[in-house]
Amino acid sequence: MEGEHKGKAEAEEAGGGESPPPQVPPESEKSAPATEQRGLSRLLTRRTALIAVVLAALVSAFLYLRHNPAPLKSGVQKAKAVLGINPTPTPDPYAEAVSKVEEDRGEPAGRQAKVEVPAELKQYPDRHRFLAIQAASANEAGVRTPHDFAELAEMIARGDGLVEVPRLGRGYILFGVGGAATGELTHYDAKQGKSVPLFAGDDELKAYRDGLAAGRAALEAEQKDLGARLKAADKKDKEGRARLTADAAVGRKALGDLKDKEKLVASEYGTPKERQTLYAEYDTLAQLARSFGGRAYDLHDPASVKEFQQRMLSFARPAALAVLEELAQVYESEFQRPLPVTSLVRTDEYQRLLRESGNANAGDFSVEPHTTGFAFDIYYRFMSAREQEFVMGEIARLKKAGRVEALRELRDHYHVFAFPEGHAPDEKAVEKETKKSAKGK
Repeated sequence: MEGEHKGKAEAEEAGGGESPPPQVPPESEKSAPATEQRGLSRLLTRRTALIAVVLAALVSAFLYLRHNPAPLKSGVQKAKAVLGINPTPTPDPYAEAVSKVEEDRGEPAGRQAKVEVPAELKQYPDRHRFLAIQAASANEAGVRTPHDFAELAEMIARGDGLVEVPRLGRGYILFGVGGAATGELTHYDAKQGKSVPLFAGDDELKAYRDGLAAGRAALEAEQKDLGARLKAADKKDKEGRARLTADAAVGRKALGDLKDKEKLVASEYGTPKERQTLYAEYDTLAQLARSFGGRAYDLHDPASVKEFQQRMLSFARPAALAVLEELAQVYESEFQRPLPVTSLVRTDEYQRLLRESGNANAGDFSVEPHTTGFAFDIYYRFMSAREQEFVMGEIARLKKAGRVEALRELRDHYHVFAFPEGHAPDEKAVEKETKKSAKGK
C-alpha cells in the first residue's frame, strides 16, 4: 500500500502527466442506455397509473362510507358479535330520574302514609283567604295572565317575565307537566267558555267548514236510514229495536255536536276583522313553533303540537323557579332523588280543560294562581312519610318567612305560590280580594 501511494505522489509532483484519452464504446454499447431509459419510463408510467387507480378507489370508498355508514357499522357490529362484545347502552338521565321518583319505598307512600301536616299547609278557616292572598299578590305585581296558547306564545316570544324550566333541573324533574294538552290549536272565548279552532287563512277555514258540512250530511243520511229501519223492524224484535234506538241516539248526539261546531265557527269567524284577528293568533303560534329554543314544531301534526304546548306549559316566573330550586336541592340532598313537579304556568283555557276532566285541584277562581306563573305543584304520591314531612317542613319554613303561600291539596299535591317580591301582599288588598271572592260564591 505504501508503494502505491508513494508512486502516485511522485507522479503528481513530477508535473502530473496528461490524462489518458476517453475510451469510445462500441456502437452496440451506445444504444443500451437509451433502451434501458425507455423501459424504465414505461415501468414508472404503469406504476403511477396503478397508484392513481388505488388512490381513486380508496377515496371513493371513504366518501361512500362517510355518507353511507351502515355497511361499516354493520361490519363493526358483526365483529363485536363474533368477539362477544356487548356495547353498554347510553343511560337516559330523564328515565333514570323518573325511576328514582317512582321507586318503591318499601313502606306506605302518598296518602297511605301517616303524616303530621303543619298548620302552614292546612286550609284557612275562611277558605276564600287562600286564593285571595295569591290574587292580591298577582295584582300587586301587575302580571298579565294568558287566556290561551296564542297569548302564552306571545308572552314567551316577547320575554314577558317568564323563563323556561328544564325537564331535568337542579334537584327536580318535570313529571307530567302539560300532560292534558290536546294537540289542537284553538282560540279560547272566555265569555262563552268555548274553544274554536285556529287556521292559517281562508283556505284552511274553508276546508274545515266543508268537512263539517260533509260530516253533517253523512250523519243526517244515517239518521234517516236508522229511522226507516226502526220503523220497518218487527215490534217483537226487542233486541234489534233496542240496538237501532241506541245507534240513533249516538248519531243524534254526534250530529248535535257537529252543528254546535258549525255555529261556533260561524260566530267566531263571522266578519273579516274577526277572521284576521284569529289568523294573527295562528301566526303568533307559527312564528314561535318555527324556532323555539333551537327546535321546530309541525303545526299540522297533532303529536308535534302537543309537544309544543307541553313546552309552553313548562315556563314559570323567576321567583317561582328560585323557590322551586331551593326546595328541590335540599330534598335531593336528603333523599338522593329528584323532586317531582307536575304543574307550572297554565292558560285559562288549560285550567278549564283540567277542571272539566275531573281535576278537583283545578278550581274556578277569579284569578287562577297557576295562570300568574308564580305557582307550581309538587307530587308526593310516591313519597314516604319521612319524605313528605321533610318537604312540608321546608315549605312551612318558607311560609313562616313570608315568602310563599302553600296548601297540601287533594290528589297527592303540594301547591306552592312564590310571592313576587319575596314577601306577602298588603293585608288590605287581601281583605278586598276575600270579600270579592265571597260575593262571587
